[in-house]
Amino acid sequence: MALQAVRDALTVWRWREPHYTVVADSESGSERNAADLDNGNEDKALAQEPISSLRQHLLSAYVLIATAVSLGFILYATLPLPDLLQTQQRSPCKEVSVRREWRSLNATERADFVDAMYCLASTPSSWADNRTIYDDFAILHGGIGSWCHRSASFLPWHRYTLHVFENILKDKCGFRGAIPYWDWSLDWMDLANSSIWDAESGFGGDGNAAGNVTVGGGRCVTDGPFTGLRPIIYNHTYTTHCLSRGFRFNEPIHTTKGKVPGWAYSPEAIGEILRRESYKEFVKGVENQLHNTMHQAVNGDFKAMTAANDPLFYVHHTSLDRMWWKWQQENPKERLWVYEGKHMYNSTDENGASLDDPLLYGGFAEDVTVRRVMDTEGGFLCYRY
Repeated sequence: MALQAVRDALTVWRWREPHYTVVADSESGSERNAADLDNGNEDKALAQEPISSLRQHLLSAYVLIATAVSLGFILYATLPLPDLLQTQQRSPCKEVSVRREWRSLNATERADFVDAMYCLASTPSSWADNRTIYDDFAILHGGIGSWCHRSASFLPWHRYTLHVFENILKDKCGFRGAIPYWDWSLDWMDLANSSIWDAESGFGGDGNAAGNVTVGGGRCVTDGPFTGLRPIIYNHTYTTHCLSRGFRFNEPIHTTKGKVPGWAYSPEAIGEILRRESYKEFVKGVENQLHNTMHQAVNGDFKAMTAANDPLFYVHHTSLDRMWWKWQQENPKERLWVYEGKHMYNSTDENGASLDDPLLYGGFAEDVTVRRVMDTEGGFLCYRY
């Protein structure tokens, strides 16, 4: 574009009469000169102190070049931030892991996950004394994590937490896979009898109906692979107890608008959330419906902010993250970098969320910005579904 401007200016100089120049006043030269010629007053377009025509047209070429460069820079600088990030800051992953549905894992892969959970429950915390890394995650979620609910950071904070969890499983416990997810939509017509509760191939079932009530309206889980877990905290109270559940799958609860919980996970209900255009409305649907309903239906440890006491927490939240990933992939140009609303629950600005807001971990893990976890294949997280 700039070279063409030079060529055009030199071409004009070759054929035009040498005495027509720009008149320096409040009007632009080209507009004033054109106006004078249109009025038949050619003599008014003559400069009082003429300069050479070559110098004049080279000056015009310079102005054109400068304008073109400036416009190009302005257009570049005013591109939406997501476009700039996608074209300039995305670093490809060397390897992308694939998170799979729990039931697609073979027996060895499922056992590997169970063993890694017990490993965490026996590995001392480096964050605080007298507890394990398994306890750390429940306490982290019940503390800092509680402020990331009912806000824009609900999805990115949990996404990064799952990433930290997976890396610790690998680094500390030799876990060889990727965190699995539970696709509840496969079970929506009868959640209480999902194979996820199977004692052999799943996470164990409801609390023992003949036992005493423990925490969160639940009772001790007495079947399945996690009966040996002993959480040390429930909500904000330190109390060592058995892993507890108290199913309410056949009861209407408020998050399902008076319907039994299965309704919330029907293809129709999930599809309605995935079709929401704005991030604010999408995250609201994910949290209020898909997230809260399951926590209240399982009850027991799952009912409180320390829900990470129950290993079900990880396959449930990985499924929520998958919903976000699917929503982003539906329209990546518009959705991959959209982040809006109130950053944290205690934020004062209702619409102040920014991609540069920090995700806080209080020393348990590195604080990162929201921006770093928006793209699961952007060079930092490196996974997909």
